[in-house]
Amino acid sequence: MRSMRFLRGVAVLACLVLSACGSVTATPGGPVYTWTMTITVGESSTWYRAAQRFADTLKRESDGRMRLRVFTGEQLSAGDAVAGVEQLMNGDKDFSYNSTIIYAGIDPRFGAINAPFLYRDHEEADRAIEHGAREAYERLCAEFGVTMLGFGESGFRQLTNNVRPIRTPEDLDGIKIRIPGIGLFTDIYRSLGANPTTMNFSEVFTSLQQGTIEGQENPMDVISSSGLAEVQEYLTIWNYVYDPIILGMNQELYDSLDEDDRRIIREAAREANEFQIRANRQAEKSQIEEQSRLMELTELTEEQMDRFRRAVRPIYDEYADVWGPTLTKAVTPER
Repeated sequence: MRSMRFLRGVAVLACLVLSACGSVTATPGGPVYTWTMTITVGESSTWYRAAQRFADTLKRESDGRMRLRVFTGEQLSAGDAVAGVEQLMNGDKDFSYNSTIIYAGIDPRFGAINAPFLYRDHEEADRAIEHGAREAYERLCAEFGVTMLGFGESGFRQLTNNVRPIRTPEDLDGIKIRIPGIGLFTDIYRSLGANPTTMNFSEVFTSLQQGTIEGQENPMDVISSSGLAEVQEYLTIWNYVYDPIILGMNQELYDSLDEDDRRIIREAAREANEFQIRANRQAEKSQIEEQSRLMELTELTEEQMDRFRRAVRPIYDEYADVWGPTLTKAVTPER
């Protein structure tokens, strides 16, 4: 991980060039803010559409005083999403959409909601978030200088590879799969016999193309919007991890605003998140259909998924102390 001093230097230079990073100019009508926001993926994603909607709403509801510039592909941290979250925490940028998995690269407690096969469907995930997970993550974000403005979602994560169709844990044996850079995913894939490796997502397409890795896992929106079917042969739908994304704002910046401006931001964030989740779920079915014409599709049955659930069950015991009882209870679905 890059040093914090280096990250600050890169971010400050980028922000000076772009007239960004929370600058404020006094005008007769009140302060005019110019802010930056980053997302991990590209312009064809629902993340980007929601971020742009957020920016448009801020501008409209503030009568043009709040200006937000959205950067794709973690451009302000050279493609490094974890470094990007650190920039948000430091105040070197102002807003971001990042998965809880990326936050878990800073503190593994964030990964509690990403436990394998925790939720069977969106409805279970929604209930858990409403009944305690959102509040628990708001408190956790606050520990790191981030005001959480709600959850969007990347969705359930699926698997692609170039070796074979995946139907059983044994089918993963020896496959070199790119995973996010946190211990939880390393432990999941090692327990299933795969050969996990970490890298920035910005490097994944080229690495698959060159054969440096043989597979990867991501939600359908990312698989589709990143064109991974061009370099992958097999797609497995197994919904093994639910992946929410945090709309985060630097806490010091949030606290510096008056209540009227905070209200504008909260309402704009709520609307953007609702739009993003709705768009993501509407797109998922069509994306699976589209990608099944480009890759060989395997959609696991409940019986097949039960084999994977049993195989990864020890992960819950290993991480009980990492996540802690309060957070574990907050993310656990009611059945």
